[in-house]
Amino acid sequence: MNKTSFIYVGFTLMAILLAACSNKKPKDGRTDTPSSGTISFVSDESFSPIIDEEKEVFLASLPDAHLNPIYTNESDGINQLLKGKCWLVFAARALKPSEVESMKAQNFLPQSIKIGYDALALIVNKANADTLISVKDFKEILMGKTTQWNQLGSGSKSGTISVVFDNPKSSTVHFVEDSILGGKAIANPNVVAVKKTAEVIKYVEDNPNAIGIIGNNWLNDKRDTTNLTFNKNIRVMSVSSVDHATPANSYKPYQYYIWTGQYPFVRTIYALLNDPRRALPAAFEHFIESPKGQLIFMKAGLLPAYGNINVRDVNISQ
Repeated sequence: MNKTSFIYVGFTLMAILLAACSNKKPKDGRTDTPSSGTISFVSDESFSPIIDEEKEVFLASLPDAHLNPIYTNESDGINQLLKGKCWLVFAARALKPSEVESMKAQNFLPQSIKIGYDALALIVNKANADTLISVKDFKEILMGKTTQWNQLGSGSKSGTISVVFDNPKSSTVHFVEDSILGGKAIANPNVVAVKKTAEVIKYVEDNPNAIGIIGNNWLNDKRDTTNLTFNKNIRVMSVSSVDHATPANSYKPYQYYIWTGQYPFVRTIYALLNDPRRALPAAFEHFIESPKGQLIFMKAGLLPAYGNINVRDVNISQ
């Protein structure tokens, strides 16, 4: 074999090695790009209706992309992000400074990005005529100071109040304890925690004395493009920031009252992103931030985090 042959064989071997290296998967095992591949993300289960809508529209123009949602509770979702087991989580809080520092120590650059706002709705059985409640009354129920419906001053003949949440580690529970109870734990002995929001609605449908706490995007009737009607099998309570609730000072979690701040139980929805490769998880988050993604929030009866909101007065004849 002459010198030229050695050179040729050497170049051939080098080309094979380079091709093998270029086809080698990264250490994290990911092969996704901003427009292709398969990736899982995690979300608090209470946001599943809006996140599913965003996912469907995002994927409609990306035939080579696949997103697998994992709907669980907020605590477990954030823990997966902190351990590097997922790259995108939807939650009702931003990452804490200690969590950011912990991830930076692992050479990650996590982000907490506002993507919209929803409201926590209080729902009761359709046979329950008590549909007015103040923030003060609700706090006293959660603290166990008020246990009977007739203690609310409505003359109700209903019995012991039971409170039902979607999950003991959900964003709903965290919001109630952090934002409504000022960091205190729920102390009512008649609190029930199920597993999913659908189970909260079913529990309230079956229990005349129950109050359920759910995200308001679960209430909208999908056939109603105005988002002014709610699930017909339950009643939605009107909530007042004034200590004595009246029809004049109490508001339901309609989109307009979320926007004006008159409805008191409003949550910020965050995308917690840790995608060093800036691939499919980052592309999905960017889509949600885009005008098209924010319009989906608006049509779902929630509030977008970005863009202008125009309010018009409309005269409705009976």
